[in-house]
Amino acid sequence: MTLKKNIPSLVTLLVVMVFAGLIVWWHLYTPDVELTLQLPGADNRPEGTARRADDVVIGEFFMRFVEWGDGDVHKGISTLDESWPCFRGSDYNNRVEREASINFVADFSVQWNVDTGEGHAAPAIHRGLVYLLDYDEQMSSDMLRCFDLKSGTEIWRRWYRVPLKRNHGFSRTVPAVTDLYVVTIGPQGHVMCCHPISGDLLWSIDVQKEFETQVPFWYAGQCPRIENNRLILAPAGEKTLMAGIDCATGKTVWETPNTVGIKMSHSSIMPMVLSGKKTYVYAGIGGVCGISAENADKGALLWSIDKWKASVVAPSPLQLTSTQIALTAGYGAGGALLQVTHSGGLWTATLLDQYKPSEGLACEQQTPLLYNQMVITVLPKDGGGRRNKLVAYSPAQLRLPVWESEADERFGFGPYMIINHHLLALKDDGELYIYQLEAKGMKLIKKQRVMEGIDAWGPMAYADGYLLLRDDHSLYCIKMETG
Repeated sequence: MTLKKNIPSLVTLLVVMVFAGLIVWWHLYTPDVELTLQLPGADNRPEGTARRADDVVIGEFFMRFVEWGDGDVHKGISTLDESWPCFRGSDYNNRVEREASINFVADFSVQWNVDTGEGHAAPAIHRGLVYLLDYDEQMSSDMLRCFDLKSGTEIWRRWYRVPLKRNHGFSRTVPAVTDLYVVTIGPQGHVMCCHPISGDLLWSIDVQKEFETQVPFWYAGQCPRIENNRLILAPAGEKTLMAGIDCATGKTVWETPNTVGIKMSHSSIMPMVLSGKKTYVYAGIGGVCGISAENADKGALLWSIDKWKASVVAPSPLQLTSTQIALTAGYGAGGALLQVTHSGGLWTATLLDQYKPSEGLACEQQTPLLYNQMVITVLPKDGGGRRNKLVAYSPAQLRLPVWESEADERFGFGPYMIINHHLLALKDDGELYIYQLEAKGMKLIKKQRVMEGIDAWGPMAYADGYLLLRDDHSLYCIKMETG
């Protein structure tokens, strides 16, 4: 009986002695093989792959896939002269308003598709060329890629090494393009300006170094804006809230001191005319602000409010009237109605209403649409019984839904836009829905499976009868016009 009782103790002692012996052997053992010092470059790793995050050379590499002269370039794209030059299009309202012979009932054909790195960045289109900021995980590189709109042929790419860890993908922003410039903002806030035809690098800025910006956890989501050959940027850094940068030189020509302490989130600057004043409106972490967009006092901080403090802001502010702005954000923030007034030389910003995601207009990722006395959105996952549905609200009463999609028509984080009185909404699994917009609602006229998509979250882009859609690993081009 005594021996049986002592067996567990003996086993424990034996295990301890074995492990103690292994530890002593590990420290005393010297291997007989000779070790060879591995010199830098001996592993044949591509140049720059091991570069540190603070040692990025923006735009250093370039490759052209199609050779052509300037005459050939302009000749080749002269018949395609429309543009979707930036986030939400040229008018920043995510709408196409021109007559086009589109048969919305018939199925659209897929013109081409290309593989991309994992991400949600969407393309811009200008004069027959497509510009996409991408990320190549194997090369640890941000890449600006230029494609032909008709064929999907990649024409050139410019890239630079920057180490990133996957965080719900990588790239998130839409380039801004004009006849002279194409500007991108990378996940870590690397701004790159190139010539849109040749791909030549013109200049670059690292906002973390230049403006002491704190890049958001899920990477930069702010899309660049070009106005009169100037980049309008909200670095929301330690000293600078917003800045105007000359696209020809990369030099800062005006800046707004960050006296209100707003930090960068994922939303973009929205141009508005409030009480007759051209204004840049920006929502970040810590508040919302309005900055003068007029030459007489450009860059002056007109107003700010810190009562809207969402932890993450992805949708951009939406102007409803000459004095009112709708604000939305995810992670429980819901929505709010902001009123901006000007009297006696003073600007005042007042939060008129604020509510939970289940109580009114809300959105987690995409920016809502304003159309014909309807504010159209996809409610977030915490939006109650209408979660992930398309819902339209009255702009006069953001708590009052006037229409909602059917129970099986739920879109997740998918994008939506308006083309000629039709609402196009993409489920985040790649199924496209077409609605006819009516006086007090919408009518579903078609749905079409475009791709077997995963996280199809990138905003849509349209020009010259071509619609561009993407999921987290591919970009698709659909031919829409029939005449």
